[in-house]
Amino acid sequence: MTVDEALVARRSVRAFLPDPVPRATVEEILHIAARAPSGQNTQPWKVYAVDGAVRERLCAAVLARRECRPWPEREYPGQPRDLPDVFRRRRRENGIGLYQLLGIGKDDREAADAQQRRNYLFFGAPVGLFVLVHKALSIGSWVDTGMFLQAIMLAARARGLDTCPQGAWANFHTVVRVHVGAGKDETLICGMALGHADPEAKVNRFGTPRAPLEEFVTFVDDKEPPCA
Repeated sequence: MTVDEALVARRSVRAFLPDPVPRATVEEILHIAARAPSGQNTQPWKVYAVDGAVRERLCAAVLARRECRPWPEREYPGQPRDLPDVFRRRRRENGIGLYQLLGIGKDDREAADAQQRRNYLFFGAPVGLFVLVHKALSIGSWVDTGMFLQAIMLAARARGLDTCPQGAWANFHTVVRVHVGAGKDETLICGMALGHADPEAKVNRFGTPRAPLEEFVTFVDDKEPPCA
C-alpha cells in the first residue's frame, strides 16, 4: 500500500471484529511510527498498550467511573464552546451525519449515551493504545505527538488494520493512569482503538468529507510584503 492509499483508506472505525492482533504486529507498528519527526529528536511520546484481561478490567473500571458525577477534571481543554463558525459547522455536520446513519434522533439521549459508552470499550477493538506526554513539555511536543499518532494510523492501515483515535479517554485519565501504571507527570492525550474493522457494521459506512483546498490553502503571490 502506498502512502497515498493509506491516507485515503484510513478512517475512524467505530466497530471492530474481536479477532486478536499479535503483539509482534503491534510492536512493528509502533517501531515504524517512532520514525515520526520531533523537535530536536526529543521523541516526547509515551505509549501504554493494553489487550486481554488488562483491557477488560480497564474498560470496566472506566465505565463504572463514568456513572459517578462529577467526572475527573480533564488535564487539557477539548474543543472550546465558542468555536468560529467554520469549525462549528464542520463539527455539527459530522455529528449529525453519524447519528442519522445510526438512526439516533436528536432527543434520543439513551441511544446517544449508549453510542458514547462504546468509546470506553475501544469500539470492540482487541487492542487499546494510550498516548501520553510528559507534563514538563510544551505545545511543540504535542504537535510532535500528533505526527506520531498519524504515523501509527498509517502503519496500521498499511498492514490491513484499522484504528480510531479517541480523545474521550482523556475524561478519565485518573482511572487510566492507575490501570496502566502511568506517572502523575504524564498527561493522557488520547486513546486509540486498534484492530480489524467489522465490514458488516453500519457505523463503519460513515465517511467524513474534507474541505476543498480553497477553504484552507492560500498560494502567496510573489509581491513585496507590507512592513511588519
